[in-house]
Amino acid sequence: MNAGTKEPLLQPTLRFHVPEPKARPGHAPDFSNLVLPVAGAAPRPPVNASAYDTRDLAGDLIRVLNDDGEAVGPWRPDIAVDVLLRGLRHMMLTRVFDERMLLSQRQGKTSFYMQCTGEEAVAVGQASALDSADMLFPTYRQQGLLIARDWSIVDMMCQVFSNSHDRMKGRQLPVMYSSRDANFFSLSGNLGTQFSQAVGWAMASAYKRDRRIAVTWIGDGATAEGDFHYAMTSAAVYQAPVVLNVVNNQWAISSYQGIAGGEEATFATRGVGYGIPALRVDGNDFLAVHAVTRWAAERARANLGPTLIELVTYRAAPHSTSDDPSKYRPADESSCWPLGDPIERLKKHLMHIGAWTEGEHTALREEVAEQVRTAAKEAESYGTLGQGPKHDPATMFEDVFREMPWHLRQQLEELGT
Repeated sequence: MNAGTKEPLLQPTLRFHVPEPKARPGHAPDFSNLVLPVAGAAPRPPVNASAYDTRDLAGDLIRVLNDDGEAVGPWRPDIAVDVLLRGLRHMMLTRVFDERMLLSQRQGKTSFYMQCTGEEAVAVGQASALDSADMLFPTYRQQGLLIARDWSIVDMMCQVFSNSHDRMKGRQLPVMYSSRDANFFSLSGNLGTQFSQAVGWAMASAYKRDRRIAVTWIGDGATAEGDFHYAMTSAAVYQAPVVLNVVNNQWAISSYQGIAGGEEATFATRGVGYGIPALRVDGNDFLAVHAVTRWAAERARANLGPTLIELVTYRAAPHSTSDDPSKYRPADESSCWPLGDPIERLKKHLMHIGAWTEGEHTALREEVAEQVRTAAKEAESYGTLGQGPKHDPATMFEDVFREMPWHLRQQLEELGT
């Protein structure tokens, strides 16, 4: 009531807020919410910077490559040309590998596949800044990590086909790679678990006085899972030697990143709240990705604790072969992504510094395409999902217990093997 007139005051009714993307199917793509600072403008703090010192970088966007392909600013890494050329090759190989595996799925040779089209600089750029002994805890769109570590793509294909040479013996989803020898932890279909696993592994590494660090990845959607927050708390409290990566590719399965909390604040700012230094980087800029990863790895190796990195990129392909993105976003949205294509941007930089030509690029594309064709032919000779040899059913009893318990021995005997 108004004290003077005794008239009732009109109060607004409460409104339930559901974050919505700026564009849906049939709309023009709209990335006006993505503020792009000038390349080279972000400062580079010392590796012993505190979380408070990085608060502006958690809301900014670290960029190295400008529109002309020139590397500028304090984050410009001191990186050899041969490392850049290897990075270009590995990104191109990853994309062609994805294309071939997508085709194989459409042909019924595997049940399921997930591409990382447009995100190749995340895995490959970060791998280029790490030691091969560092332990990787990826999610399902970092197949480029294995490729950047020169792991056999025949082996990766066999895991996709679940054939007789599948090291997982057909027990995993096709894209859930695992490679102990490559220090690549088995993928989990339960989103978010790898964050907690990586922090625990890093704590154990420090406890044992080892020299290896852990590096892990999570999608923007999975930051809403409890595992993310458990891991952040433990990493901050115990100063675990771990690099924590949030790949913000704008979309979860069909919900945009605002549903996970990216509408009002960046994902990187969550690190500052936990007392963890945080950086937000252009995930399609190979040089920027390499630079921030190397900075975070140096911190971890110097016993300065964890770093949270948000990599801003775009999922150009469907979420998986079971997804149709035209149902929830504009059909041409990927072509309008302001940060461009990571392969084309690194190619432009190499041409800018005189280390690459259009002819060499065409030849490399043909070379990696032939490499993938040859690998696919070999992998398919060991069988595919629907055809060819498989692992013996008796292998279901293996690799579960160190010593097989009596009831499993009995079942194995009943199987007659």
